[in-house]
Amino acid sequence: MGQALRSRLTALLALALPVLAGLGYLQFAGAPANYLLVNAGALVVGLPLVLFVSAPRSLRVRRGLTLALLLALFVPLVTGPSVEGVARWLPLGPFRLHTAGLLVPAILVLAMRDKEYAAPILLTAIFAGLLQPDAAIGFAIVFAAIGFHDVSKDWRIGLVTIFAFFAAIVMAIRGNPPPQPFVERVLIDAAGISPLLMAGLFLSLAASFFLILRTIHAPRSMRYTLAGSLFGFTILSIMNHYPSVLIGYGAAPILGYGLALGLACGNTPEVSEANGA
Repeated sequence: MGQALRSRLTALLALALPVLAGLGYLQFAGAPANYLLVNAGALVVGLPLVLFVSAPRSLRVRRGLTLALLLALFVPLVTGPSVEGVARWLPLGPFRLHTAGLLVPAILVLAMRDKEYAAPILLTAIFAGLLQPDAAIGFAIVFAAIGFHDVSKDWRIGLVTIFAFFAAIVMAIRGNPPPQPFVERVLIDAAGISPLLMAGLFLSLAASFFLILRTIHAPRSMRYTLAGSLFGFTILSIMNHYPSVLIGYGAAPILGYGLALGLACGNTPEVSEANGA
């Protein structure tokens, strides 16, 4: 089995473990049946994204894709829906997809492939988070940027990390709609049902984190960045009323990480650690 295929299968496992654990939680906790169907359907779509998607070879095309994803972050400000002044969901028929979970992981991977514009890309995403407001964007970028800076030692990313930290605090204070059952603070709710259930969910997330961090075949900056974003999303979901990515109800992060893992594993020849990819 080739290294590329092993990497994609490992990335597939990193996605599937927490999602399957989350499906078990939703079933055990008595979530509506359609919640399980949505998450299972998102996993079915996400797996081929991990296995077959690759980043475009052309730098111009990659930058165009990055720009499109960044613009999509701002769409909810125009289209809604809005809850108590917060607009952080993309409307898709009967579904509302959380923009942070859907778009930020892929944006981070593409930013890591473009050292020259990585800092402006991250700052643009933070600006979208401030407008929505959505601390999930802020926390994901804070810990992703910490990971990237640890590898690159780029002073610009260091400044982005500091700015993102304070911006994330502002977002967390400003945007705090009522919690949604089975979507947010899942680890805390699971602990109230059964400590073993909570432990299983936590271990599935921890396994996903370490699989991304240590085992997929991608530049270290991408592995650290993606793992950092997962850590940021998870920490925020424990602290505040924000989605518990991959283990709670919601298709967006399942699709988002499926796409991001595919982009990370589908490494192009010209991308190397030396140029900050």
